[in-house]
Amino acid sequence: MKILIRILINSIAVYVTARLIPGINIDSFTTAIVVSIVLGLLNTFIKPVLLILTLPVNILTLGLFTLVINAAIVIFASSVVPGFYIPTLLSALFFSIVLSIVSAFLGIFSH
Repeated sequence: MKILIRILINSIAVYVTARLIPGINIDSFTTAIVVSIVLGLLNTFIKPVLLILTLPVNILTLGLFTLVINAAIVIFASSVVPGFYIPTLLSALFFSIVLSIVSAFLGIFSH
């Protein structure tokens, strides 16, 4: 039950974030649910591998390269999920930052 609530919260966060940032298009709330699941899977399985592979760059940039990795994951999710469009890397970067903030804010209400 907790995982369904978490998916719902992340879906709301994805939908709200897509509406806040200009240029990012999401077709429906159903698409937001799929994006939430895909981002969760990518962050679980792909992100740790990318973090290990880019560890030297991440150390040199004091961890700021993680933002680029997050943006790349969001762009990959937009290429996989139909109905979810992000035009640029900068938009994906803003999307990942705002998504983290909105998700954390909504996560307060899940406890």
